[in-house]
Parts: sequence; C-alpha cells; structure tokens
Amino acid sequence: MMRGLLALAALFVAVFGKETFEGHQVLRIVAKDDVQLSLIKNLEDMVEFELDFWREVTDLATPVDVRVPFHSLQSVKIYLETQDIEYSIMIEDLQMMLDTEQMEMTSAARVAMPRNTDSFDYQNYHTISEIYNFQDMLVAENPNMVSKMVIGQSYEGRPLNVLKFSTGGTNRPAIWIDTGIHSREWVTQASGTWFAKKIVTDYGRDPVLTAILNKMDIFLEIVTNPDGFAYTHSRNRMWRKTRKPNPGSNCVGVDPNRNWDAGFGGAGASGNPCSETYRGPRAHSEPEVKSIVDFVKSHGNFKAFVSIHAYSQMLLYPYGYTRTPVKDQTELHNLAKKAITDLASLYGTRYRYGSIINTIYQASGGTIDWTYNQGIKYSYTFELRDTGRYGFILPANQIVPTAQETWLALMAIMNHTYQNPY
Repeated sequence: MMRGLLALAALFVAVFGKETFEGHQVLRIVAKDDVQLSLIKNLEDMVEFELDFWREVTDLATPVDVRVPFHSLQSVKIYLETQDIEYSIMIEDLQMMLDTEQMEMTSAARVAMPRNTDSFDYQNYHTISEIYNFQDMLVAENPNMVSKMVIGQSYEGRPLNVLKFSTGGTNRPAIWIDTGIHSREWVTQASGTWFAKKIVTDYGRDPVLTAILNKMDIFLEIVTNPDGFAYTHSRNRMWRKTRKPNPGSNCVGVDPNRNWDAGFGGAGASGNPCSETYRGPRAHSEPEVKSIVDFVKSHGNFKAFVSIHAYSQMLLYPYGYTRTPVKDQTELHNLAKKAITDLASLYGTRYRYGSIINTIYQASGGTIDWTYNQGIKYSYTFELRDTGRYGFILPANQIVPTAQETWLALMAIMNHTYQNPY
C-alpha cells in the first residue's frame, strides 16, 4: 500500500511539477524526561511515517520540531498521546505557508529585472538564476574589488561560484563564508546576497571592514548546494541534500554537512541513503564538498571559515564528532559570546552558543570540524533565525533584519581574526 502511495506521489510530481505539502503539520514535541526523549528518538526509525525532523532530538531543554505528512498525522499523534508526550502544532498546514511564500516571490518578480545591484530586491527570495545574475552584476560594477571564481561544478553541472573580495596582494590571509549548503534554508542564500552588497558598500566607509580588506581577502559562496537549491524552487521546497543519485537506492542525495573527512561515518550521521543526514558513500564524495576541500587546501592561507545554516539561532564552534574540546576552546567560546552579543544589540535576537556537540548534538562529517582540523582556528557555524515559529519558511520580511544582525556577528569574527594573526 505504502509503495503504491509513494509511486502515486512520484507520478503526481512528474505530471504536475511541484510536490505538495497539503495537510502536513509541523509539530513541536517536548520531552519531560530521558525516557520520553528516547521514545521521540524512536520516531526517527519509523520510516513508514516519512517524518522530516526540522530540529532533531537533542536534550530536555530543546524541543523537537518535525514535519508530519498528512497520512501519518493520526498515527504520530496517537503515539505521542499514548506515551503522554507533550506536543503542540507549530504549523497548521505547511502548504498554506508555502503558497504565501510563492505568492510573495511571484509578485516581487513582476517588477522589472534589476539593472544593477542597487535596484536588486534584497527583501525577497530569489531563484538561482537571479542570484547568479546578481553575482555577475556585482563583479561588473566593482571590477577592482570583486571577482568570480568557479571552483568546480555541481553533480548536475552547475557552476560553483565563489565571490572573491580583494584589494590586491597575492594569496593574502583569507576569510571564507558559505551559505545555502542545505538548500531549503533560504534565508541563508538571501543573507549571503546581502553580505556581498554590504562588503562593497562598506569598504572605504566602515574603518573596521576597510582595515580588514586592506590586509585580507574574503571569499563568499552564496549558493553552496546549487542543485538542491534549484530543486527547492522547481520541485520540492523542503529539499535539503545534494541531488546525486545513490546507486542501489531510489533515494537521491547526500547531506553535504555530513560528507567531510572529520569523524566521517561516526555517530551523528546516517548510512541510509533515504535519511536527511545521509553521509554519502565516502568522505568528499560530493563535488560540492570536494570543490571547497580542494580550494581550501590549494589556497593554504585561510584564517577563518564560517558556514551559515538555519534555523535555531545558534553560533557554534567545533567539535561535532567528538566530546574532546578543541585546543582553542576558551578563545572560540569568548569570541562566540562577543559575536552573539553584537548580534543581539540590533534587534534583541537571542542566540545560544558553544561547541556543536554540547549545544545541539553529536554530528559527524561536518564542515567546520574538517576546517578546524586543517588548521583554520576561527571555524564557526551559524544557525540563523528563527527558533521554529516559521522554521525554514522564514517570511521574506525577515531577510534583511536577519542579514543585518548576522553581519554584526560576522564583523566580530572577522575583526578578531584580523587582530589576532597566527
């Protein structure tokens, strides 16, 4: 029966285009004790429910957010109620929220194509072609400062574009920022676009950024998972992984934030190709990851590496794959505290901070664990807004405020990196 339904759903998508989430709800589940925590964790293995964990099981202090398809709602609610596990409905009907998001994008797109980056609409979400077009305009407008590097190709053959912001010199110490490695986290690619404009606008105006860029280069990859991102627009808004087929499985894609050679294959990643946290057949199997690995190694002079995700409002440093603290724990912790304090100064947005394993959960094969082990001391991961009211479907009117406050935290990290050469 289930297989028939899946086949029918696949056929529906093939004929009508987009996957629909009508009647899907996002539940927030709160455990009272460790027994309930493990009962909630058991849901992860009940594949017939086809659950999508937006916020995974961590600790008693942190709720679990999970998207439940309409066909599983009754069963999941009965399971929770039978075990006396508390839950609330965060999103009543996911499709209604997606329809609103789509309508906003469509009406924003009716306005004429931007002729330059000043008229680009930073307050709305954009397609991959619009973002790639923005990158080309930014380079054309700022030829002495911005260049576009293509560091590789995605599985489906899209260019992996990296913007390089430089005021000269050769192989200067550098800062890396990436957004959109998980494709459905749309506020990250949108923020990355805003950051790119902010850098060219503030150089020569903001003395701190000017000092940084006079000595260092900044590399920014806005669409780190282009195949996944294109797919979130064309087929399935909730797509997270890459789009590479997995031999011997009907399930597509690898979690690019479990594919790095740092504790690869350990706890906190899945060996099941159908899982949202599937680590892939081997470390660096995904071209989107391998391209960054090769680029970072050949460059050899990165001093800070920041990978930006959503959602949860956290600033995290290594490690994720082991409880062993990093040797720079005290410095990284204090800098994280400074960064989130600066972030909160704008709109009062509160962030948690700490190492990945102590703040959220054990996760193996993650980006910043690998970069830290490569000797890049200032390795951080952000989880941007919000804390679950909208989750991945953050309204477009929060894009610019999110980017503005995050910029303050990025500036704290970049300035500290500049002030503390190693």
